[in-house]
Amino acid sequence: MDIFSYIGHADPQYIESLYQQYRSEPGSVDPEWGKFFEGFDFAALLNGSAGISRDEFKVYNLIRAYREKGHLIAKTNPLRPRRDRNAQLGLQELGFTEKDLDRKFVAGGFCGMENATLRAIIDHLQKAYCQHIGFEFSSITDPEEKKWIIDKIEQQAKDMQFSPEKKKRILRKLNETVVFEQFLDKKFIGQKRFSLEGGESTIPALDAIINKAAEYGVEEFAIGMAHRGRLNVLANIMGKTYEQIFNEFEGNVMPDTTMGDGDVKYHLGYSSQVETTEGKLVHLKLTPNPSHLEAVNPVTQGFVRAKADVLYDEDWDKLLPITIHGDAAVAGQGVVYELLQMSNLSGYRVGGTLHFVINNQIGFTTDFSDARSSDYCTSYASTVKAPVIHVNGDDAEAVVFAVEMAVEYRQDFNKDVFVDMVCYRKHGHNEGDDPKFTQPLLYALIADHKNPRELYIEKLLQSQSIDRDIANEMETDFWDELQKRLDSVKQKPLPYTYQPSEENWRKLRKFVEADDFHISPNTDVPAERVQQILKRMYDVPADFHVLKKVQKLYKTQQELAAAGKVDWAMAELLSYGTVLADGHDVRMSGQDVRRGTFSHRHAVLRDEKNDAEYIRLNFIADKQGKFRIYNSLLSEFAVLGFEFGYSLASPENLVIWEAQFGDFANGAQTIIDQFIAASLSKWQRMSGLILLLPHGYEGQGPEHSSARLERFLQLSAEQNLVVVNCTTPANFFHVIRRQLAWDFRRPLIVMSPKSLLRHPLVQSPIEELSKGKFRELIDDPYADKKKTKRVLLCSGKIYYDLLEKQQSEKIKNIAIVRVEQLYPFPIKQLALLLSSYTNHPELIWVQEESRNSGAWQYVFNILFAQNIRCISRDASASPATGFAKQHAKEQEEIIQQALTL
Repeated sequence: MDIFSYIGHADPQYIESLYQQYRSEPGSVDPEWGKFFEGFDFAALLNGSAGISRDEFKVYNLIRAYREKGHLIAKTNPLRPRRDRNAQLGLQELGFTEKDLDRKFVAGGFCGMENATLRAIIDHLQKAYCQHIGFEFSSITDPEEKKWIIDKIEQQAKDMQFSPEKKKRILRKLNETVVFEQFLDKKFIGQKRFSLEGGESTIPALDAIINKAAEYGVEEFAIGMAHRGRLNVLANIMGKTYEQIFNEFEGNVMPDTTMGDGDVKYHLGYSSQVETTEGKLVHLKLTPNPSHLEAVNPVTQGFVRAKADVLYDEDWDKLLPITIHGDAAVAGQGVVYELLQMSNLSGYRVGGTLHFVINNQIGFTTDFSDARSSDYCTSYASTVKAPVIHVNGDDAEAVVFAVEMAVEYRQDFNKDVFVDMVCYRKHGHNEGDDPKFTQPLLYALIADHKNPRELYIEKLLQSQSIDRDIANEMETDFWDELQKRLDSVKQKPLPYTYQPSEENWRKLRKFVEADDFHISPNTDVPAERVQQILKRMYDVPADFHVLKKVQKLYKTQQELAAAGKVDWAMAELLSYGTVLADGHDVRMSGQDVRRGTFSHRHAVLRDEKNDAEYIRLNFIADKQGKFRIYNSLLSEFAVLGFEFGYSLASPENLVIWEAQFGDFANGAQTIIDQFIAASLSKWQRMSGLILLLPHGYEGQGPEHSSARLERFLQLSAEQNLVVVNCTTPANFFHVIRRQLAWDFRRPLIVMSPKSLLRHPLVQSPIEELSKGKFRELIDDPYADKKKTKRVLLCSGKIYYDLLEKQQSEKIKNIAIVRVEQLYPFPIKQLALLLSSYTNHPELIWVQEESRNSGAWQYVFNILFAQNIRCISRDASASPATGFAKQHAKEQEEIIQQALTL
């Protein structure tokens, strides 16, 4: 039993003595009692009497109950009665009878109603908490936040006041929304548009968010949303011209607006610059999205974080991410929860996201009762103590109040906040779908229900805030304007000023050819700079206590450098260090990346005596970019989406995600499929994101062997990706630097090593970092070209297994050629290389992976005319065996077959 249940039954004399103890020594009483006494004018309650009325405590409990549970009975559903959630807010349940209603209580002072009757107190609370807005904030523990919310509700929400100008603006935005949907419905009959009808209050809500946030200093908004209402947002919030939208309906693609295959109109993104009601210019970004609901959310937030880091010096108050959810999706898609868990982490914080839920109470054909177990679709907002404002979508003023309150909360506390607008969906999932098949009663209600615009006009007429003729004139004028624009009257696009990162994108090429990948640009670094960075990598402050194991690793690496060589870890850090020294930033995240899953990186050192951090690469040059490296939460989907979004706003910097094991990338397959591989073709969005995916068969079982190379190769087309499997530290060094050396950007997929991180042969001369560039192919320097009878093509780790047998048995008539870049495949280079083997050797592809995995099927499609064949493991449903002896046997068979004529 908590304190507030207890006080209704406790001995008043005991409570009085406890209060006196609190007055003399506040810290001596339980914190819950302290909080109670702190807010209560307890002395007034005593009032000189010998005893204390338990009913005063019950009034306090009643006030607290309304604050915590009033949302359960608020009138937030525009169509039907709310489901009974057992709120227990009846008089008897709170310990009163009707006879108590006209009694006065001092405890009313807790809600600003001191010495008011119980009737007046309850009326006050019902107006504040149980009308068209329900406030859910009991998970918040910070007293300042809770007081801020209570004051806002009980002082302002209870009696919402809007100026005549604001009311007219709400009506105008509703008018634009409704007429736009009706116009599209009549002019483009049967076409999918995923209309906003039933949720029209979304547009005045977004308009209010932008205007209110601009007053609080926000300069840029990034919006992530699914397809419901997207066209209306593009037209009436983003300022996309109606002419452009109509052309997309007509199928007339505007020049230079698409490349590749394009996407449907309700998936497209947009950027604009609009003027607020106060005359401020703000940037709006609507992120393109796939039909995979909620997948766009981490992309949007990554984009915002990049802008905060690069453009706004981490001033969260200047950017606002807005995520627009559907109710079924926000409840059902796990990426929403992953993203919430990221919201307060240092590597992923964006200063709070405003979540707006278009809650149409149905998911495609599924009733909400079958779509979630929780009371609300937003229930897991409580996991990060985010407040939720539930609001009736039919009440446009209530919706505007809710979102403006949400903006103020976000700006004041830099935390996530949810607005759950309960509305409905007028049509089926799309305009060609009949919803009566599955919800006949619900859609009978919807058929006779007035839209929010009609309801608002009635409200304004009743209050004499507007004349009926003005409302009709607004509708007619807007309809005529739409018709003119459909008839090809040109509408001038909004003026737009490009931001620095956008200017950087504009300098880069979108279109590339296969020839752009045959020869890499120079990525060499002067030897003296390499040595300078190498030295500073191992310079640690004298008062920093490095772990002995790390000291030993340092000593080994320094000795290697003194011998003129680098291993993989050294080459990797040098690649980042040289990029930083060139003035670019580097961001890296993933599970355990600061140390590295395989203890090779140690990019961040920890003091063994005080746990202080030292980020080595932030001290490699007097002037340099910033190295940001973060251990992520245990998420692939949301984190990879976040890093992709970050890369969209950061063309001049390196952005890297590393999987703990490459196998785990399949947890982010939606991001890989929908964004990384396809967004250039669908949405013209380039990215230079790097994926490091540890890959290689080490006998560690089916979950720690394969990064599913075959999947990335299947996704590769039209020069959309770069896929590599490097064998030398120097080549890895150059492929990383090549990302920024190109005059275009493409995602880089690296099958990175595990055992090779410490393999004695996996070392490169330091001079290779100061000479040349990335090598797409590496020929065999050992084989005799004139006597070679077989050329083995391979990539990655298996090369060293083949090399060991070739060298130990001095096999000169079988050559081992490394394909370091698999896509785009270096076909011209390979043809030239093979022509140097004069004995017409047979061509074999060798891989560790099973025949139905790895690169084989991809390579065969390219080289089938060469009569190439494959040596590999047999086709398998699982990536690898879980038994070490079986693994070793299979590996030995591959090597034996490959090197035996």
